[in-house]
Amino acid sequence: MIPFHSSDIFNFIMTMYSIIVPFHNEEENVTALYARVKHVMEQVGEPFELVLVDDGSRDRTYKLLRGIAEVDSRVLVVKLRRNFGQTSALSAGFNHASGDFILAMDGDMQHDPDDIPHFLNKLEEGYDVVSGWRKARIDNFIMRRIPSRCANWLMAKLSGVEIHDFGTTFKAYRRSVIRNIPLYGEMHRFIPALASWYGASICEIPIRNVNRERGKSHYGIGRTFRVFFDLLTIRFLLKYMSRPLHCFGALGALGMITGSIIGAYLLGTTILHPHQSMMEKHGSLFVIGVVLVVAGIQMLAVGLLGELQVRHYHCSEQREPYTVDRLVRLSAQDEQNVLPDARESEC
Repeated sequence: MIPFHSSDIFNFIMTMYSIIVPFHNEEENVTALYARVKHVMEQVGEPFELVLVDDGSRDRTYKLLRGIAEVDSRVLVVKLRRNFGQTSALSAGFNHASGDFILAMDGDMQHDPDDIPHFLNKLEEGYDVVSGWRKARIDNFIMRRIPSRCANWLMAKLSGVEIHDFGTTFKAYRRSVIRNIPLYGEMHRFIPALASWYGASICEIPIRNVNRERGKSHYGIGRTFRVFFDLLTIRFLLKYMSRPLHCFGALGALGMITGSIIGAYLLGTTILHPHQSMMEKHGSLFVIGVVLVVAGIQMLAVGLLGELQVRHYHCSEQREPYTVDRLVRLSAQDEQNVLPDARESEC
């Protein structure tokens, strides 16, 4: 084993295209997907690399990925210490990719590698983000297609990005765009919306929707419900990411003004009718007014704290939402001899 630093990856090989594939317990699909993607990219005829991310698999996925890296210097394997989720796995791939153009796809063989050239052609036309559109979906109508269609419609309306399919991982990006987008949680499906905030040009192309032939799906109906909460997050981020006081301050001011009007009314009533018990007659209204004023002050405070967090975000060093266990890549000088040991580092 020859140790090297993670930063050496970017200088290891000059590539035009980076293909990123996250895997989680996909031992039945690893070899077949690698062979198909490699064949397609060799037909493209430009320098490329495959960044294969093992997202904490518990089966033979990493062993197979490492075996591929030991015979092909164009393959970089990024092994994460545990299962961090698809967004973090993609973020790890983006951060370790060296290509000018980056394409991401799933490792379950439901994305057809033959569609890759169509993405690359759109990038070369000048688009910053090219999103796949599963126009003719073949999965379950009630459990998958209807919830997905509703979620995608809401995403398009709330984000202002008029594409049909936010959920698919099959997308291509310019390196200069994707490296500026912070990814965490389950934000990978909102990359086009976040990219539009940075002024990226976005287009959509139809892709084939292929049935999973091997392995078990990791997605269920529960993921659809989480999407609706993410929609609220992305709406807030797109509109108030750099100015949270505009949101919380407006709510706080509305509460304080409403509470003050109620207080003024009660004060006037007390002055005009000094013999009436204000608490007896208007006790509940008095409580509502006080709560609105206090809540308004709290909302203003939250907005100011949000402004401090925004300043801290822009001034501090960005943290990554994952931890790399090791990187594996065959050295270029050893590729012809096909040595059994790959270059590896413990991070």
